[in-house]
Amino acid sequence: MNNDTKKPTILVVNDDGITAPGIKSLIEVMQEIGHVVVVAPDGPQSGMGHAITIGKPLRFDKVDLYPGVEMYKCSGTPVDCVKLAVNKVFKGKKPDLCVSGINHGLNNSINVIYSGTMSAAVEGAIEKIPSIGFSLDDFAQEADFSHCKKFIKTIALKVLNNGLPEATLLNVNFPKGADLKGIKICRQANAKWAEDFEERTDPYKRPYYWLTGVFENYDKGEDTDVWALDHGFVSVVPVQFDLTAHHAIPILNSWGFSDNEDSKSQANKTAGPDGKNLG
Repeated sequence: MNNDTKKPTILVVNDDGITAPGIKSLIEVMQEIGHVVVVAPDGPQSGMGHAITIGKPLRFDKVDLYPGVEMYKCSGTPVDCVKLAVNKVFKGKKPDLCVSGINHGLNNSINVIYSGTMSAAVEGAIEKIPSIGFSLDDFAQEADFSHCKKFIKTIALKVLNNGLPEATLLNVNFPKGADLKGIKICRQANAKWAEDFEERTDPYKRPYYWLTGVFENYDKGEDTDVWALDHGFVSVVPVQFDLTAHHAIPILNSWGFSDNEDSKSQANKTAGPDGKNLG
């Protein structure tokens, strides 16, 4: 563990796998800031959301890929990686920061729901660790992450110095290309995938399906992550894992559930011949 008390301890995770170029770039930035511990899947785990492994064993092995970096590979999901890091590597003593990525592909708008990258960061936040997920608009294995690094360092230092509101983490997305205009704090856009399942046939003439789709943005606001990325900004969206629709609670209360239950309870009571209630 970290013997230099002046340097923060930083947990690095991802969903593209421990050998992905994106995590290498993230490790390089975090090494400039503090003591780095990496726990990442042993292979790609994209689109796993907040899945955890149950009913089968998890493999967890120390590896030596980058000099001076404490690294472990895990057979499970990105969330498994965070759970194992907290319980087996840090042994309950939390790191100062959890960063996830850099993901190959955006995790803006509704993609945050499906993202293994962001779910690892969410798990960090659940463990009360200041957490950030980073993603780049480039799926290529040879993607260039160099233009992201200075922004990643700036954002990570801001979080380390200022902390984050309780139960909140950051979802950071980068446009492709080096000509970035700066950082824009945003809200999640109202957008989704218009999906289709292309039917194909295997060599045994059995049908199978391949998920395809087109990303559709229904949100014309200029304060969204989609707008920021389309206009050359780094988007930063504060995310919470409390999924309660707080604004809907007064509406549901206005439906009179309590009144209905009281009425139903009275209606179900049975009266005896003398008029006394038997129920």
